Amino acid sequence: MTSRSSGWVVGRVAGAPVIVTPSWFLGAVVLTLVFAPTVSRFAPRMATTGVLVVAFAFVLLLFASVFLHEVAHALVARARGQRVTELAVTLWGGHTAYTGAAGRPLDGALIAVVGPVTNLVLAGAMWVAFELQPVMTVPAMLLFAGAFSNAFVGIFNLLPGLPLDGGQILESLVWGATGSRTRGTVAAGWVGRVVAVGVVAWALLWPLREGLSPSWVTVMWSALIGAFLWSGAGDAIKGAHRRAELGRITVRTLAVPAVPVPTTTAVAGIPAAAAAHPGAVVVVVGPTGEPVGWVDPAAAASVPADRAATTPVEAVVVPFPPGSAVDAGLGGPDLLSRLAGTSSGARVVPVITAGRVTGVLDVARVAAAVRR
Repeated sequence: MTSRSSGWVVGRVAGAPVIVTPSWFLGAVVLTLVFAPTVSRFAPRMATTGVLVVAFAFVLLLFASVFLHEVAHALVARARGQRVTELAVTLWGGHTAYTGAAGRPLDGALIAVVGPVTNLVLAGAMWVAFELQPVMTVPAMLLFAGAFSNAFVGIFNLLPGLPLDGGQILESLVWGATGSRTRGTVAAGWVGRVVAVGVVAWALLWPLREGLSPSWVTVMWSALIGAFLWSGAGDAIKGAHRRAELGRITVRTLAVPAVPVPTTTAVAGIPAAAAAHPGAVVVVVGPTGEPVGWVDPAAAASVPADRAATTPVEAVVVPFPPGSAVDAGLGGPDLLSRLAGTSSGARVVPVITAGRVTGVLDVARVAAAVRR
């Protein structure tokens, strides 16, 4: 289960809570102070309180744009079959979390691209509204700043490196071309590291190219953003390798063969069924072949010999949770998601091949393989 971000729930979108995290307030204060000098230059006679109010209004406008960016992610993710778990507003703007992974390259690309596109559309709308202003007023300045910031957020997020949206698009492209999502993630992760270095290099080298000294504020912010991107790219690469390792965990490699017996079987018939298939687990199946449960050998052995022929097999069966059967072809994250959603804490679940029971899977054995 994915832990939810800490903060205050202020609403719901796409069935998920919208959370304002404590770090947002820090980001709002810092950005207000950063933007205040721009407001002062535009309106030199404005009182300090007014300057801060206008600067804070810009911050709210910026975060509202980022929030709409995340809403777009959430709506498309839900439309592509994902369950959205939260939309969080954070120090870095925000993020959208949803369960599961994109099943196809197109899903990941569509979920990723819609966020930056939203910002670019907002930038265009604000620019048109700014151009319609007859004079340069404070609202006109906010429209101009909103258009610029949305254009920057949209274009920056389209850079082709994880954890940016452009990196997810690149991941999907490589995934589609190679058939390997792991290759796509690793490629986009390494490009993300290049982008992280490029952000810091730009802050240092661009002013020198223009014959100016680098601004310590710009360098500081670039270093923070670069560190964030580098960390996110590294996490993505590690996650890809973990996903590849999980992909080697399959039902076929971990399942134990099963020998099915009907519900009409008596306990006396279990030893013969088990002896015919050494090492197999005896599984009781219903009239249409549906798995009912597995026979507990200890319970079967405890039935007195003189009663074994009249004791029904269901008396020594450990029932399977309804809907807990797993397909023999499952593996990796899909297998883990299936077990988490349907095993209901059971120790053993049935394995189905072409509609019939062929084995059982010990959940503890899967957990041990994951730990290794």
